[in-house]
Amino acid sequence: MFDFNIVSKCKTTRARAGILQTAHGEVETPVFMPVGTLGTVKSLSPEELKTCGARIILGNTYHLYLRPGCDVIRRFEGLHGFMHWDGPILTDSGGFQVFSLARLRKVTDEGVLFQSHIDGSQHLLSPEKSVEIQECLGSDIVMCLDECIQYPAERNDTQKALRQTTQWAKRCKDAFKNEKSALFGIVQGGMFKDLREMSAHDLLTIGFDGYAVGGLSVGEPKEAMIEMAGFTLPILPDEKPKYIMGVGTPEDIVTLAALGADMFDCVIPTRNARNGQMFTATGAINISNSRFKHDTEPIESGCTCYTCRHYSRAYLRHLYLSKELLAYRLNTIHNVHYYMNLVRHLRTAICENRFEEFRKEFFKNSLQAIT
Repeated sequence: MFDFNIVSKCKTTRARAGILQTAHGEVETPVFMPVGTLGTVKSLSPEELKTCGARIILGNTYHLYLRPGCDVIRRFEGLHGFMHWDGPILTDSGGFQVFSLARLRKVTDEGVLFQSHIDGSQHLLSPEKSVEIQECLGSDIVMCLDECIQYPAERNDTQKALRQTTQWAKRCKDAFKNEKSALFGIVQGGMFKDLREMSAHDLLTIGFDGYAVGGLSVGEPKEAMIEMAGFTLPILPDEKPKYIMGVGTPEDIVTLAALGADMFDCVIPTRNARNGQMFTATGAINISNSRFKHDTEPIESGCTCYTCRHYSRAYLRHLYLSKELLAYRLNTIHNVHYYMNLVRHLRTAICENRFEEFRKEFFKNSLQAIT
């Protein structure tokens, strides 16, 4: 049921446009996946997501396993039925959340023994368990369990985590039996190019439906993130989808697409919306700024999202300062629409062989930020 085809390539960069075929429909790439950690993209209904242009969303194995649990989700035949979303879903393995949220954790060859951040209960997340949970969720794209490390990390610690990640990837591949879904391996290796190369080649030997670059956007300088991604992406096979995990800003997406990345996810558009930051073609604005108190214009002139078609900056500022719940919904609608529009225009530019012009214009405009 899963397939990936490239339909166009940029002649001067590694940017490409493709189509992901999944059991729940086609996805055009490059694609940005809104994050629905707990079975919802915060404040938005599935219908609003579709209106914004979203075609695939991300769910979280760790959180959904702990609450509501597979015993509940199985009653709905998976996450699609549970949350009323009929498009594709990618689920992460839960490894990053164990690293960042668990009260206590211990990494062993078997898996990660951790205490829930919710109630302190003890759990073992093994590669087999991660795959089992994701298959319970009905994921269209399943991610292998990997060991996440902090930044900065010593070489020995990075190498140890890499070896663990490779062993777990093999076990995930052995445990994965769902022919309707795809399984992606995750390249680790921190900020060490030779370890990144080793990880990528190990995963290629095992063989996966797609490949992700993990361990980026975890606190390292932007230049280091771009350098590691630019080094790793060409090592991965061009006939497979390439996913940069946890990235990023609009500028990150355009930059990494030029390096050959196909898939992105990040909480930035939704989290920043709830904090009053709105994205526009000329940069981000802070809706709480006093300059918008009497502003009758929409967030972005010419934007076709529901928020911009109906509401002014003055009204959105009023809602936000009043801490009205509607503020979070309207702000999020605009930001998600902006991200979907960005990758749509990016893809069109690739297909029309004008990606370089698009990129130059994008960065020129993004410097004209309203502050």
